[in-house]
Formats: sequence, C-alpha cells, structure tokens
Amino acid sequence: MPSYQAPVDDVLFLLNDVFGYEKYGNLPGFEEAPADVLEAIVREAAKICEEKLQPLNMSGDREGCVRQPDGSVKAPKGFKQAYDAYREGGWIGLSADVEYGGQGLPYTLGAVMNEFSSAANMAFSMYPGLTMGALAALLKHGSPEQKQLYAPKMISGEWTGTMNLTEPHCGTDLGLLKSKAAPQPDGSYKITGQKIFISAGEHNMAENIVHLVLARIEGAPAGTRGISLFIVPKFLPDAQGNPGARNGVECGAIEHKMGIHGNATCVMNYDDATGFLLGEANKGLAAMFVMMNEARLAVGIQGLAQSEVAYQNAAAYAKDRLQGRSLSGPKAPEKPADPLIVHPDIRRMLLEIRSFNEAARALVLWTALKSDVAHRSGDEKAIQAADDHLGLMTPVIKGVLTDKGFDNAVKAQQIFGGHGYVGEWGMEQFVRDARIAMIYEGANGIQALDLVGRKLPKDGGRAVMAFFNEVGAFIKTHEGDEDLKPMLAPLKQALGQLQQATMWFMQNAMAKPDHAGAGSYDYMHLFGLVGLGYMWAEIAKAALARKAADATQASRMDAKLATAKFFMARVMPESAAHLARITSGADTLMALPADAF
Repeated sequence: MPSYQAPVDDVLFLLNDVFGYEKYGNLPGFEEAPADVLEAIVREAAKICEEKLQPLNMSGDREGCVRQPDGSVKAPKGFKQAYDAYREGGWIGLSADVEYGGQGLPYTLGAVMNEFSSAANMAFSMYPGLTMGALAALLKHGSPEQKQLYAPKMISGEWTGTMNLTEPHCGTDLGLLKSKAAPQPDGSYKITGQKIFISAGEHNMAENIVHLVLARIEGAPAGTRGISLFIVPKFLPDAQGNPGARNGVECGAIEHKMGIHGNATCVMNYDDATGFLLGEANKGLAAMFVMMNEARLAVGIQGLAQSEVAYQNAAAYAKDRLQGRSLSGPKAPEKPADPLIVHPDIRRMLLEIRSFNEAARALVLWTALKSDVAHRSGDEKAIQAADDHLGLMTPVIKGVLTDKGFDNAVKAQQIFGGHGYVGEWGMEQFVRDARIAMIYEGANGIQALDLVGRKLPKDGGRAVMAFFNEVGAFIKTHEGDEDLKPMLAPLKQALGQLQQATMWFMQNAMAKPDHAGAGSYDYMHLFGLVGLGYMWAEIAKAALARKAADATQASRMDAKLATAKFFMARVMPESAAHLARITSGADTLMALPADAF
C-alpha cells in the first residue's frame, strides 16, 4: 500500500530561504499570511491531503466512476465525504477573491496545495482544480451579474466548474469545432453539440456544475475567429440563485481511460441547452485561454506531484528491500543481502528523480510568486516583468514537468522490479495517472511550439532576454564563491548553449519554419534544464547560508548540496545533446516521404 508525506519543510525552505517570502509582504493577501501563518496553513494542507485524500487514491482508482441509467455519475466511495471536508475547510477558495467569498490569500499557497493534493490523490484534486480554472475565466470576462451569481457558489465549492473545448473531430485545432449556439429572444442561446474528454463533467459531489462551453454562434465566421464562450449550468439558477430546472446537458458516457479513474472524464451531450454568453461574441478563444493558462500551470504541478509521491515510495522500498550484495563489499553483513539502496544504479534513478523534484518545486513556487506579483502589485514595471515571466514559463512548466514526471514515475516503478508492475504496491497507478498530464491542456509538442513560435519572439524577445540576464547576473555575481563553483560552471555552459539555440532559430527558422518545428521540443527541454539548474544554484546558495547560520540544519543542508552537485554533474550535461539536435535542423526529419511511414 503506497504512502505519502507532503514535503512541508522543503516548501517552507524554498519560500523563506530561497525566495525571501517576506519581501512580498506589501502585496494584498500576503499581509494575511506572514511566515508563521504561512507555516500553519501549509501544515494543515499537508494534514488533509495525507489523512483524507491519500487513503482514497488506490481505492478510487480501482472502483472508478459509475454512470447511472439516468445519466448521473457516482464518484468512488469516500470521495463525496472527502470533498465535503475539503470544501468546508475553505481549501477551494484559498486564494480566491474576498469579494466573492474567497480568502484572498496568495496564489502561491494555492500552488502548494495543488502539489500536495495532486500527489495524494490526483483524480480527486481535479474536481476543485477545474472549478478554479473555470472561475478564473468567469472573473476575467463575466458581467457583474454573472460573477455575483456563479462565483460565490464556485468558491465555496457548492458548485463545481468545467471547461468544454474538445470534440470528437478536433482537439488542438479548435477552429474545426461544430457545436452551435442559436440566439434566443431573451438574450440567451441554445447550445447543441458534443464535447469529449470533459474532466469532472458529471458527478454527485456538488449540487450544480457550471460548464464553460466553446461553440459557434449561427452565422459567425469560420475558424477560430468565430468561436464564443458560454456558461451552461447543469441546473439553471432560479430567481434566488439556487439550482432550478434541469438544463439540456447530460453525460452520455464515461471515457474508458488509462488512469485517473477516480475522476469522471465524460462525453457531454448538449441538446438545446440554455447557455449565456461569457465575454464578447466571437472572442471565446481568448476568454478560454485565461482558463487554459491557469490549467497548464496546474498540470505542470501534477507532473511534479506524481514524481514526488513515486519517489517517496521508491526510496522507502530501496532502503527496506534486500537484494544482492554491494559491489564494494557487504553493507549489512548480519543480513542475508544488502538493501537495494547500496547499488549505484538504484541510487542513480533515485537521485535523478529527487534532483528533479526539488528544483521543479522551486521553479513552480518562483513562478507562482510571479503570478502573485502580476495580479496583486501596483507597480506597472513589476507587473510587466512578472507577466513576461508567466508567459515564458507556462509552456516550460507544463511540458517539461509533465514529461519528466512521467519518466520519473517509470523510474520509480523500475526500482520495485516485478512488484512495481503489479497493483498492490501502487506504482503502476502513478505511471498511469502521470501519463495524461503530458497530453491534456495542450499536448507537450504544442507547448514546445508555443514557446518557440510565440513566446520567444513576443515583444521583441523581451521575456527571454530578461531570463538570460537574470541567470547570467547570478553567475557573474557569485563566480568568486568557491562553494558555488560546482553549480555555476555547468549552469554557465548550459546557459550559453540555450543562447546558441535561440540564436540558431533566429538565423534559420524564419526562412524555413520547419527548423523551428523540428527543434522546438528539444528547445523546451533545454530551456527547462537551464531553469532547473538555475533553481539548484539558488537552492545551493540558500543552503550554504542556512548551514552557516544554524548548525542543527547542517545534515539537511548537506543533503541539498549533494543533490545539487549530482544534478550538475549527471543531468546538466544533457544540454549538449539538446543543442546538437536543435542545430541539426529539419532536413532529416522531413526527408522521408509520408507514404513511406
């Protein structure tokens, strides 16, 4: 039976020591969560995830969701009770707007809770997670009346939310969608069409579900220019704002899928369902992207979360399981064999996962703090810089963290040998659950194209140059620090390779766009590698300072420094391979005729 312990101390170290949490105290919401309150909230978040959510992860996976004959869906046993506890604890509205009943605390705390809940029970965490994504679009584009009607109920968790984009014939290319919206005399619309892969599309845990649906108003332009976004509630609110008449939307089926069985991934049928325009007509894609960006960051965190929980269980198994003898002589001579942890290849896999997890968590929290600046600061220059960072890092966090999260779940499974392949240890579930994160909210190849095709050239390359300058300035500032040299030299080399790759695109991709397409995936991972390396350099700096200030933390900080050195020596050299593949261009990829595949 797998276990999970939320990495509370690591989160607090990153926020306080690495990123200087106290520096953000002038932002709205942060004054309500000084360091002591921050710690209390993080520890309570860990407690509910460990005690209420994690015990339902395996049972929820095995039971799954069940569609009833009337089209309703029953979540796995215990999910409703856990959801009620989660809702009553105020966790859904943790960082939501106070005006609508939220607590108004930093988004960064929401990101922490997202990791903990996704690691404890990824399928469960998607129910409140989708609600927050839908809420973001509603608060950005909704009318005052729409916000007052829907936001308080969604923030309280009484109602949940979804996003309905995909149709059987279109996923990424939403310009092909066929769902229709017919205008009505009262200003509403009748929505007709079918959506697939709708996470949390139908369930029995909340009294209403607010669907945000992309559809084309009759007579609207073809392609993406003619798409609008609509609010389509499961039950139409009555005059008092309570669930009233049943709307014309129903779950036609639950998708049979590889993982996240505890989440109801539905085929949703809209048959003259009453919908209400959200935002401007024919501007639905822009409105939906508010939700997509929130969701992409959340999905990146899911990749980290599955990597973390898989690592914890693999590390515990490696220290307990006896297999073979150490190459350098027995380490447990009193036992019939040594524990797995003595073998170098076992340590390789564990350290590859651990060194990713700690740096990826730092990358997430760094970006979450930038989001708080972007949405809460009154300084226009700071807002612009934070927005630049978010735009640049969103595809990197989504793409790299989910790719590596899946790879790491597989590595952790490998440490168990055959026991990792059978169900009782829970490792195969982590692999299955992690796999979807690479696909939904924009497959990772699309994230790479977004990074190279949109984010790099945006505003004349302002965001990427700011990133280069920040990492370069850190290296220059600390180049005389002997203790940091093991981190700085590999980071400097990888940063130079990332800059070379960027320049190569500028010189070659304009004339031949396939060069950008061929190199985009490697570029995304090269960018992620430099980002993770920069995080390790910052962590090492903070660890050295903490160790010098508090001798009781020496062993813990030494572990971080050892992990940082491993990452720089064994993982960072992958940057050279990424650069080589990028600069090889598109010719070998495009040479084979399509009919030869």
